[in-house]
Amino acid sequence: MVRQNEMSAPLGARHRTKRVGRGDGSGHGSYSGRGCKGQKARSGGGVRLGFEGGQLPLIKRLPRKRGFVNIFGIKCSVVNVGKLDIFAADSVVTPEVLLRVGLISSLKCPVKILGDGEIHHPLLVKANKFSAAAKKKIAAAGGKIEGL
Repeated sequence: MVRQNEMSAPLGARHRTKRVGRGDGSGHGSYSGRGCKGQKARSGGGVRLGFEGGQLPLIKRLPRKRGFVNIFGIKCSVVNVGKLDIFAADSVVTPEVLLRVGLISSLKCPVKILGDGEIHHPLLVKANKFSAAAKKKIAAAGGKIEGL
C-alpha cells in the first residue's frame, strides 16, 4: 500500500512552467508568443466574450434563444401542509383565511396546497388545487378537502 506522502505523479504528467519574455534563447523571447502589435498583443488586451468587432452580436440577433415563457402556464400561490398546523382543530381554511394570516400574498392567483410538513389535527381545507401528498396527509389527520 502506497502512503499519501510517498505518492508522485507519473512520468510526463507534470510540465515545467512556460516562462515568456526571458530572452530569445528561451524560445519565448521578443514578442513572448503574442505575435506583432494589435489589441491582443497589449497587456490587458483582448475582447470580451461574445464580442464581434462592433457587429451586432449573435446573442442580440437571436432574441428567441433567450428563454421561454409559457403563456398558458398558471402561477399558483403555494402553501405547504405543515404551515396549516397553526389553525385550531376542525377549523375551516379558505384562501381568504390564508391571506389574513399571511400565508399567501394575494387572492389573484389560485391556491395550491402542497405536501411538505406534517399536520396533526383535522381541518376542512378549501383550495383550488391539492397535491397527492397533501390530500393523503390531510385525510390521515382526519381532515377533509374541498376544491374551489
